[in-house]
Amino acid sequence: MKTNVLKGMKDILPSEQKLRDYVQGKILETYRQSGFERISTPILEDAENLDKSDGGDNLNLIFKVLKRGEKLDSALALENPTAKDLSDMGLRYDLTLPLTRFFAANRTSLQYPFKVIQTDRVYRAERPQKGRMREFMQCDIDILGDSSPNAEVELIDVTARAMLSIGFKDFYININDRRILRAMLENMGFAKDSLDSVCITFDKLDKIGTEGIEAELKEKQMPENAIKTLISFLSSGNEITLDSVASKCADPSVADSLKYIIKTAEEVSNGLYNVKYCPSLVRGQGYYTGAVFEIGSPLFSGAIGGGGRYDNLIGKFIGQDVPAVGFSIGFERICNILLEQNYHIPGTKEKCALLYDDSVDFSKVMKNAADLRKNYTVSVIKKAKKPGPQFDMLEKQGYTKFAQYKDGNIILK
Repeated sequence: MKTNVLKGMKDILPSEQKLRDYVQGKILETYRQSGFERISTPILEDAENLDKSDGGDNLNLIFKVLKRGEKLDSALALENPTAKDLSDMGLRYDLTLPLTRFFAANRTSLQYPFKVIQTDRVYRAERPQKGRMREFMQCDIDILGDSSPNAEVELIDVTARAMLSIGFKDFYININDRRILRAMLENMGFAKDSLDSVCITFDKLDKIGTEGIEAELKEKQMPENAIKTLISFLSSGNEITLDSVASKCADPSVADSLKYIIKTAEEVSNGLYNVKYCPSLVRGQGYYTGAVFEIGSPLFSGAIGGGGRYDNLIGKFIGQDVPAVGFSIGFERICNILLEQNYHIPGTKEKCALLYDDSVDFSKVMKNAADLRKNYTVSVIKKAKKPGPQFDMLEKQGYTKFAQYKDGNIILK
């Protein structure tokens, strides 16, 4: 049998798990203090729901689950069975689709607007690399049922306060609006029904540059004149401002809404972080309908959080659109950054090992441990016959204090 974990997944040692528990606890504390309530959903979702969720490139990264029993036998008996024939469910690739299904099923029992927390594992069958795993944790907050830009402002504020609560101060928030970008692209000559595909490519600007954008759009056989206009706009050397982009939109209220979000969120931030317009920000998921945002930091090359408005997704279940917006913290990336910085959890008690042998009554050992726990985190451990290696291992695990018995009394060093 193999001891190695599957590619793109990892075992977590106690020292890292301690940090993860702390970070998750601080995030949850901030979310709950802001009036959000936590739910949980299954890791498996119906294959049809996943396929119709407008998840962009993530739809190509779904872990599909085979049918079982007679249904699988029947599918295998087909002449050329497809993946759709063989699979009827899959692992969730994010927490947004499960949330919208949950809301559709339970909406009569929920407060409206619904302010919700989800912290759970998700799965994507992609090529593992730094900051990208096949199994990872997401920490989401969403507001369902509020169409006003105040919902975006609140999510930005709560998410930023969660970041600050764990001591993460070196970050900024980029924001854009899909409607502004789509209007600009349509004005440049891209067909309306191709805008989602163009946006997915445009979202890669920071990674592949203008040349990469041009090459990918040509590969997708987009109109040549539209590509030239877009590349000329990106390569003009002039600063791309919200006003310059908004001038290409037929509806000025969209830009006004984005300006309101940026202005209000900046005022709420009290200078602790910046909120700024980013014209190249798209977000890869196709379900976004309005404002989109990401958390950036000089400590990491990619985003360490993101989200946006997705007003049409719940309507796929109930036939009636419900305004919805969410923000997700990149939990794994933030924990990795803190580990690289040798982050020390504030207020952590020193770790003490209480070593005993068979000469001491164990009830006394446990009572002594209870007394020591007033000042230390205490682990009761039977003393090894050769204590040298035992002490070395305990020190590696972060133990700084050692309590031992001598003539029935405790000696603490």
